[in-house]
Amino acid sequence: MIRVLFIARYRDATLDRKIALMAQNTDLTIWQIRPSSWQDELLQIEQFTSDATAWRQIALPLIGRPNDPHRTIYRTLTFALRRFHPHIIHAEEEPDSLSALQITLARALWAPRARLILYTWQNINRPRRWLVKSVMRATLCAADSILCANREAVEILRQQGYRGHAMVLPAIGVDMRVFAPCADRLEKRRGFVVGYIGRLVPEKGIDLLIEATPLIGGNIRLLIMGSGPYRPTLEEIARIVKVSDQVDFIPPVPPSQVARQMCALGVLVLPSRTTSVWKEQFGRVLVEAMACKVPVIGSDSGAIPEVIGDAGLIFPEGNAAALADCLRRLIESPTLRHDLAERGYTRANRLYSQEHIAEQTADFYRQIMKWESPQG
Repeated sequence: MIRVLFIARYRDATLDRKIALMAQNTDLTIWQIRPSSWQDELLQIEQFTSDATAWRQIALPLIGRPNDPHRTIYRTLTFALRRFHPHIIHAEEEPDSLSALQITLARALWAPRARLILYTWQNINRPRRWLVKSVMRATLCAADSILCANREAVEILRQQGYRGHAMVLPAIGVDMRVFAPCADRLEKRRGFVVGYIGRLVPEKGIDLLIEATPLIGGNIRLLIMGSGPYRPTLEEIARIVKVSDQVDFIPPVPPSQVARQMCALGVLVLPSRTTSVWKEQFGRVLVEAMACKVPVIGSDSGAIPEVIGDAGLIFPEGNAAALADCLRRLIESPTLRHDLAERGYTRANRLYSQEHIAEQTADFYRQIMKWESPQG
């Protein structure tokens, strides 16, 4: 029996689905560490320690903002290591974070022979202060493996001197029980709707989507769902390019309710643009749309082409005319929309479903247990 201590900031059932599926493996025993409370622009929840599931869930308070991936730590010294004695500690925490350092130190004290797996989304080699570099050196030295959200993240680890095991394995897939082909396509009643779902910040490129709208022609609407400091600027851009009456801004909803909004869309667009410190790391909303059989268009920022593959259209980031051309092609061709929707659904199910990711993760646990034991 392989004992796995799984540490991640999961806060809703669509995220826990991966753990539930892994817990069905008779050769795995899983204890999950999760935040006891979470508050952001979407959610305000309380979570509790529970033995009611097939795996034990331990709720721990955090010190710092729960959605800060770098400077927040867990309010514990042991992470239940003295009680559980895990073979594997799987922490979905960035190697340059204080929480990863905290987990690394706890493992050294209480479970030095346990394999340590960390996780990274970072696909750009951004500048770091000396203290952050010191944290990262310590965690990279201690890690037996680092799982990555995209191929570029593996390359960045190598540039930072990590020579251990690293592979691409998405941390979070799509719950295809929640995100499923829409029984009632609302766009049939509302006309052709182009959608964006996510944070309203400059790097997401939503301004480009608004600027592309008058270049398309025809009767289309933009549905922009999310919140963030960039909304007033986006509203002003819509006014300047004279499409305010075509743009609907709606507030964000919890992940479990996003699927319903997908059914209002004829296409979902993720027009992210690269900055000096960020580029798109995955684009979870893309696979959620594909699972709903909604065609997708994305820029070529970061991991977007890697995630979409041949199941959507890609345009050069920052190019409003190219985005307008992609949208025009979809609007004018029901055949293309149907083909991309089918390809997207197949790709989401084959590569990004929680079932697939759970199976791949469980298989990796079995592999890592065959490696030479770390020195205690």
